[in-house]
Amino acid sequence: MLVSYASSLPAPLLERALIPDPYCLFAGPVILSSVKVLVVGSGGREHAICWKVAQSPLVAQLYAAPGNPGIAEIAECIPWDGSVWQLAEWAEAEGVELTLVGPEAPLVEGIADAFQARGLTLFGPVQKAAMIEGSKVFAKGLMERFGIPTARHKSFSDVLDALSYLEATGAPIVVKDSGLAAGKGVTVATTLHQAKQAAANILSGPEQAEIVIEEFLSGPEVTVLAVTDGVTIKPLLPSQDHKRLLDGDTGPMTGGMGAVCPYPLAPGVLTEIVERVLQPLVDGLRAEGIIYKGVIYAGLMLTDDGPRVLEFNARFGDPECQALLPLLETDLVELALAVVEGRLHELEIKWHTQAAACVVMAAPGYPDDPHKGLPLHLPALPPHGVLYFQAGTRKGPSGLLTHGGRVLNVVGLGNDLPGALERAYAGVKAVGFEQALYRRDIGRKIL
Repeated sequence: MLVSYASSLPAPLLERALIPDPYCLFAGPVILSSVKVLVVGSGGREHAICWKVAQSPLVAQLYAAPGNPGIAEIAECIPWDGSVWQLAEWAEAEGVELTLVGPEAPLVEGIADAFQARGLTLFGPVQKAAMIEGSKVFAKGLMERFGIPTARHKSFSDVLDALSYLEATGAPIVVKDSGLAAGKGVTVATTLHQAKQAAANILSGPEQAEIVIEEFLSGPEVTVLAVTDGVTIKPLLPSQDHKRLLDGDTGPMTGGMGAVCPYPLAPGVLTEIVERVLQPLVDGLRAEGIIYKGVIYAGLMLTDDGPRVLEFNARFGDPECQALLPLLETDLVELALAVVEGRLHELEIKWHTQAAACVVMAAPGYPDDPHKGLPLHLPALPPHGVLYFQAGTRKGPSGLLTHGGRVLNVVGLGNDLPGALERAYAGVKAVGFEQALYRRDIGRKIL
């Protein structure tokens, strides 16, 4: 049983937790109240969510399922086998009053439905709504029906039909796995051979699969996250992910190697995205009997003809979340409750005026075969303006070890983007992690 989140911190961090500094782990003393909160997930995104939730004076106890060693410093981690119904049963027995879900798989599996069936409050869309991420074919159908701007596209489940279509269209072209692929199911093919290989790899598997083949679009990519209670939509700060493994946007696609926030959209563009993309999606789903409550992730290409939707996700982005939440001044628990209770229109979302930059440190061999069990050493006290969010880590006999592909998120906070990037890379240099993979050009396109 946690008595105080601050009391579970090492002494140096406990000292900083009581200092009103916007860069410290907590913005002030922790005031316990009555709400028990559960965060679902084990990555850097979930560490950031737990970090933000733990700052709320509304929270009496914070759980994480299954969590990671970094999360364990501020929350009680519980074992979880992945069953959404088992977790709902545990949450009911424990008296959990609010659950926030990080990853997409439980949402697509129906965790919100399982919790609602037990009368439990969960911040995240129901299964039917989460299919905007669970099936790109489904999402493209919604965009067509609701008039949401996107790339020209066609879906296939037969490999011969797909190869014939590719032969007729040529390259460059984009091939997407319709199902969940942890951000790695997209091939931007510059040659016909690449496109055919990607289509064949997906459609020739043992499971019934679908792909979406769409036209190649050019322009800056931007992520616009928004929260909605099914009626009201409020956009969050725009950000930019860096999907490719290597500098210069080269190498294989990954789950994301870094992010910057806020992204400097031209005047009027955010309003256009809300009016032409987000509002039609929420209104259209509601008209079809699906009430969407939670976070909407719109991945967009800013083309010469205006914003075009590349993908919808049903949750916070990873690593966009790690750059976004440190800038959120509003209490995340208050925000989540306003969404699930249908009173988002009553809440004003406030932001700090700083910029944030996140650099992902990955294990050698990522994304195909990341090495596990490598030692990871974090500084006892982070450099000023630096936050560390753990992802693929585990505790070994003598300290932290790598236990996944993307291992650590290093977030720098500054008065502007150059200052945030300087601090983020200073934070990277302070980490002991031999052979770590990370990009050295995060944010450079904006600068």
